[in-house]
Amino acid sequence: MPFPYEEFDLSGVRTYPLASRVSKIGAADLAKPYHPGAGIRAFLASLPNILAAADFTAVVAAIRSARDGQRGIIWGLGAHVIKTGLSPVVIDLMERGFVSALATNGAGVIHDFELALSGATSEEVDEALGPGRFGMAEETGTLLNAAITGGVERGMGIGQAVGRRLREMQPAHEPLSIMAAAARLQIPVTVHVGIGTDIIHMHKDASGAALGEGSLRDFRYFVSNVARLGGGVYLNCGSAVVLPEVFLKAVALARNQGVSLDGLTTV
Repeated sequence: MPFPYEEFDLSGVRTYPLASRVSKIGAADLAKPYHPGAGIRAFLASLPNILAAADFTAVVAAIRSARDGQRGIIWGLGAHVIKTGLSPVVIDLMERGFVSALATNGAGVIHDFELALSGATSEEVDEALGPGRFGMAEETGTLLNAAITGGVERGMGIGQAVGRRLREMQPAHEPLSIMAAAARLQIPVTVHVGIGTDIIHMHKDASGAALGEGSLRDFRYFVSNVARLGGGVYLNCGSAVVLPEVFLKAVALARNQGVSLDGLTTV
């Protein structure tokens, strides 16, 4: 049956007083002009209490509360956090008590290791791939694989092995290394590797046994860290696949064993 062209009758629509409505945004939530020179606290206080700005201030408050209350703060760092120059900021947070543990992927370790050795990292893939040079830096493949294999043989995970080896080597740019800082500050760092995804896997010294055993050991360390996060904070920074999946499995294991994660803030 075809419908007619018939306007809906609005004469009986019900309304209510605006003042009686619960609104999501009020005058107190609006931004305030920032006055130059007032400092970062004033800048944060000037932000609107709306959407991303509200989330940001809530995360900052959760991190400070966790640190002040001696609760856990774990940072999951994708490689881009390191290759875009944020290592000094992360190390500063570590030194000031805002990091209980760290997790990263294989590429994160590579960029960190290269920064420590040479003060530089990240090659141009388009330029290096055609001539067959991509991923073929000698020191990266040889020294990093040796650090992983040797550390795993001594019962360590990849993160602990690389951090300790950097401390032993004392490379010229060690102050730029998150891994070395973790070893110095005795902050656990775990590395979660996908075999074949990293340039060091292309080198003859790569040991699948060591990479697999070390990464699995680090996963179990990571589960223990996550199980201590009740009332704490987990931040995933720059990892779209590996670390979110690893975190999911760690939470699943903690809950499987009845561990409470009440009050956990995830970012």
